[in-house]
Amino acid sequence: MPRKIFIFDTTLRDGEQAPGFSMNLAEKLEVARQIARLGVDAIEAGFAIASSGDAASVREIARSVKGPVIASLARALEKDIDAAWEAVRSSDRPRIHTFIATSPIHMEFKLKMSPDAVVERAASAVRYARSLCPDVEFSAEDASRSDPAFLCRVIQAAIEAGATTINVPDTVGYAVPDEFGELIRAVRKGVPDIDKAVLSVHCHNDLGLAVANSLAAVAAGAQQVECTVNGLGERAGNAALEELVMAMQTRSDYLHAFCAVDTTQIYATSKLVSAVTGVRSQPNKAVVGENAFAHESGIHQHGVLANAATYEIMTPESIGLPRNKMVLGKHSGRHAFEERLAYLGFVVPKEKAAKIFEEFKDLADKKKVVSDLDIEALARGASLQVPEFFRLDRFVINSGSSITATSAVRLSAEDDGVTERVATGDGPIDASFKAIDKIVGKHPTLEDFSLEAVTGGKDAQGEARVKIEFGGKRYNGRGLSTDIVEASLRAYIAAINVMLHDTEELREPDSGS
Repeated sequence: MPRKIFIFDTTLRDGEQAPGFSMNLAEKLEVARQIARLGVDAIEAGFAIASSGDAASVREIARSVKGPVIASLARALEKDIDAAWEAVRSSDRPRIHTFIATSPIHMEFKLKMSPDAVVERAASAVRYARSLCPDVEFSAEDASRSDPAFLCRVIQAAIEAGATTINVPDTVGYAVPDEFGELIRAVRKGVPDIDKAVLSVHCHNDLGLAVANSLAAVAAGAQQVECTVNGLGERAGNAALEELVMAMQTRSDYLHAFCAVDTTQIYATSKLVSAVTGVRSQPNKAVVGENAFAHESGIHQHGVLANAATYEIMTPESIGLPRNKMVLGKHSGRHAFEERLAYLGFVVPKEKAAKIFEEFKDLADKKKVVSDLDIEALARGASLQVPEFFRLDRFVINSGSSITATSAVRLSAEDDGVTERVATGDGPIDASFKAIDKIVGKHPTLEDFSLEAVTGGKDAQGEARVKIEFGGKRYNGRGLSTDIVEASLRAYIAAINVMLHDTEELREPDSGS
């Protein structure tokens, strides 16, 4: 009989720890709501002790996101556990997730603790966490490089102290599938009380084996898999949620396992996370890559036309990628537009739907046909709003191959009206960004800039993405327009608004401390 596998999503904790992938509170909340819509069993919302911003985001997610367990990570220290509990306690289903390393190299060089001391610390941390919260997860960091007998000893102590979930991480992506599956079997055999807790795994992708190791663990008896949307995470990332879920669905005959995830929400979730982080998946990414359901070979095309199952082991519809197309243009009504939004997987409040419809009508005046990709781009942009300290009012560019580029940019601000500045630079984008810096009065470092067409054709929308650094923190921005310079300016202004919003939050006293 198939076993249910719990899906523990750590996009907002481990995924966000990847350099440059940080999110603000509004973005985290939007992603958390979508991941809950996806139907995961648990969301690790953050590492509350890490910063006041992390604590605030975990608190807000715990308060407002219903359905999944909401967890916060904590080292095996009382101050960390207190911070985690304060952050998740308002959830209907709170969890404290505490951890300590168990490998010889970590115990000697990082912890500088003896094995006996590690066992005692693990047990005392779990015991303390359990005194606060009925649901406590314990992770043995770097388990795949730990001595199996010692690992079993630590896990048994954690269960006796009250742990309800035991996590066996491949923290540095060192394991290979057969080896990792054998480790899970050794834990099941070597821990007397293992049946009193849910057995979980958390695999990193340093050797490209995170999903394979996770599936090997499931086959060996693991009951929970920890993963991230698009495989985000430190270094090479984590096991990709979409790959794990679709592997279980597609190969349930072999794995004899299933999960409660609504697979039709996978595509929308992946696209939202890409938009928030500013990082697109590579075209050949499994399940959600642009080429995942593309067929260029004539032999493949012939087979797919005859029977899609010849070359497609899963359907685009199964992940929420619609096949049928509806032509929308400037004469399309709001009802048809909202139906299309829903069909594309976007759950949008009425006020946001009205705003997206206005943007759609503006775009339809510039394009004869508005594609699904255009609508998705508009919907993702509307869902990621932060307070707009500055808005683009207008700009004028003077540029050419034989003259220095000059840009006059005018921004509007609620309190200060409109301000216009002129700057020169190495091309129209550089000049425009410098003019914006003059208006804002801050000079962030531009770390990354990319520009891509949303669709084909000369009238395609350009989607610009920027990443800026200021005060040691990174901020993402995104802009859309059929004019690529305007898209670039909107993206830069969006990143600056996120930066200013973050600066305002940091000035406010932390109510949770």
